[in-house]
Amino acid sequence: MNKRVLIAGESWVSYTTHIKGFDTFYTSNYEEGVKYIRSAIEKAGYEVDYLPNHEASSKFPTTMEEIKKYDAVILSDIGSNTLLLPHNTFTKSETTPNRTALIRDYVLEGGSFLMVGGYMSFTGIDAKTRYGMTEVKDILPVKCLDVDDRVERPEGIVPQKVKDHEAIRNLPEEWPHFLGYNKTLPIEGAEVLVEIGGDPLIAVGSFGKGKSSVFTSDCAPHWGPPAFVNWTHYDELWKGLLDYMTSK
Repeated sequence: MNKRVLIAGESWVSYTTHIKGFDTFYTSNYEEGVKYIRSAIEKAGYEVDYLPNHEASSKFPTTMEEIKKYDAVILSDIGSNTLLLPHNTFTKSETTPNRTALIRDYVLEGGSFLMVGGYMSFTGIDAKTRYGMTEVKDILPVKCLDVDDRVERPEGIVPQKVKDHEAIRNLPEEWPHFLGYNKTLPIEGAEVLVEIGGDPLIAVGSFGKGKSSVFTSDCAPHWGPPAFVNWTHYDELWKGLLDYMTSK
């Protein structure tokens, strides 16, 4: 049986106001950015379940039994509020399971976790994402900032491998450029494998019986430009990380 991966996030709705002289009208558009990473993971032989942001609030696992069906869980561009404030808690003041604590306990009991960067990852734009104030912080191989952590690099910035490791052994020294990333800080006991702007891009660590990793830039546009998502080694990047995390 193939290993199973749950990806949550990587979707958005745009609501646009069009002003044409006296008149205005509105359009809305739903988009997903998951196709690149999902395709890479499926090519590596994993089965993928995907929860876009608007479904994750109600459908993300709430029990250890549910989340242990997966060999790895990936959060990409999904804010902590989506996990912490399900409908019944926010509108009816009902108690519900803390799913950031569930992710932590899942890793400590042997699960695998990956956080991918974006405007709604780590601390995020305007510090709205704030995973560093949730239990997820206890199993991240980096420390989140307390402020808006975006590093925008419109001129392009190229990562650099700084350590040999089985998770990236098939990746070359030369990387394509990125257009930004979430700034995080290295922590004792974890390993930074690739740096970007002197900060962690890929870091890994063991926590309890499980493993955790981060990729602090985007798996899709805009921070991940065509040079990255069409990179010859794009698929191998995610395969290497998942193979490392899910190996026992």
